[in-house]
Amino acid sequence: MRVMVIVKATPESESGVLPSEQQLNAMGKFNEELVKAGVMLAGEGLHPSSKGVRVKFGQGKGTMIDGPFTETQELIAGFRLWQVKSVDEPVEWIRRSPFRSGHEEVEIRRVFEADDFGDNMTPELKALEERLRARAATKN
Repeated sequence: MRVMVIVKATPESESGVLPSEQQLNAMGKFNEELVKAGVMLAGEGLHPSSKGVRVKFGQGKGTMIDGPFTETQELIAGFRLWQVKSVDEPVEWIRRSPFRSGHEEVEIRRVFEADDFGDNMTPELKALEERLRARAATKN
């Protein structure tokens, strides 16, 4: 199963404070462990919301809202996409991560797979999804 590890924003990440060399080194070593274990599929940090925009839909059109966004507890500072065998596995990885050294909060959520959609995922839709994934993979 795939899970997304969502790293919640903090007041520091939202104010644009960059990780120290020591923090980057610790995260690099942790990411290397994840890659060697075959867990890490992707992972990135995000700029603060002050450099972002939101598009809010209503009444058939979208409205663009410039950051920063005030609900820091609702924001994310980064994400990781992991391939794991159980729901417990990412929790164990996070307990060993550099995130445990501060006041960071991490949320772990399962990623939908085609089979999770049951009969609504027709063979045609499944084939389309597979073609799109393959095409996207060749663009990287």
